[in-house]
Amino acid sequence: MLGLVAGDGEPLATETGAGVDAGRLPGQEGLWEYLWTRRSELGRLTLRHLFLVGISLLAAILVAVPLGLALERRRGRAEPVIRGVGLLQTIPSIALLAFMIPLLGIGVVPAMVALFLYSLYPILRNTYTGVRDADPVAVDAARALGMTGRQRLRHVRLPLAAPFIMAGIRTAAVINIGTATLAAFIGAGGLGDPIVSGLALSDVRMILSGAIPAALLALVVDTLLGVVERRMSPKGVVIRT
Repeated sequence: MLGLVAGDGEPLATETGAGVDAGRLPGQEGLWEYLWTRRSELGRLTLRHLFLVGISLLAAILVAVPLGLALERRRGRAEPVIRGVGLLQTIPSIALLAFMIPLLGIGVVPAMVALFLYSLYPILRNTYTGVRDADPVAVDAARALGMTGRQRLRHVRLPLAAPFIMAGIRTAAVINIGTATLAAFIGAGGLGDPIVSGLALSDVRMILSGAIPAALLALVVDTLLGVVERRMSPKGVVIRT
């Protein structure tokens, strides 16, 4: 039952003995205090979130980078394969997670598979493009020195493509951090848990207790990987993502 406001603007007590601040909505009181009291749980959920993102991203790197290098040697097949992988990006995140349920059930495994599939395209595309478009002057110089194709790839093309590959990994990581919040809908845990629970209970504080750390995590990861990317870039080369 809503409380009444006295003539001096102070909230009156309700039948339950609690006052209601007319300037606040239910669930918005003491957000920062709420986050502080749940810091241990939020820390655990953040580690779970990083686990989901990290394992799926590592698996995508181990698949997409070698595949991109292989496609550079078979350029006629490259675009059809890359476009096929890119179709996965057109599937809404929640739909892809839902497709995993009849195949793998609920929990961590289907969530990781979905995140893995979502990570493939940016890493594959950037690996292929970076190796294909490596500085032709450097490649020709390596060829003139008698390097084999494998040696040119290892010592010239791959180092030149490294910042492009890192840019793809950075993009995939940020995408996965956001997508992993939806994995809570299929029981994978992570920072999506309080968001899902908060939506069910119409609790704004609970929703924000998952959304704010997830957003901050994405910003931190993007910044850190951006630093790594710039350090890997040869002088005068700018990688646009």
